[in-house]
Amino acid sequence: MAATANTALKTAVIAIDTSLSAEVDLEGFRLAGIVMPAAWTAANLTFQVATATGGTFQDLYDDAGNEVTVTAAVSRSHGIDLLAGVLAPWRFMKIRSGTSAAAVAQAAARTISLVCKS
Repeated sequence: MAATANTALKTAVIAIDTSLSAEVDLEGFRLAGIVMPAAWTAANLTFQVATATGGTFQDLYDDAGNEVTVTAAVSRSHGIDLLAGVLAPWRFMKIRSGTSAAAVAQAAARTISLVCKS
């Protein structure tokens, strides 16, 4: 997928035997879609957010107190318009394989593609 003036393709990488991606900087963009890799150790996605790079990341919850979750599977693309509003205030995020209560380590390094809109 080629990026356009209004779209950027970023990545979130989860290293082998871990469940949390490296920090992703969304400056000037909002997350609009998630493209899952062709190989994935079965788990949904949850998020951590922070206001500063290298800052204190906290688990992301909606206004009803539920951990924000995306049902994920191999080679699946997710449009996340509803989720985009919950993520909108946060410049920095990490993606977790599994939930805060039950993280799932990935059997190999995984790269999740993030479709971002300005």
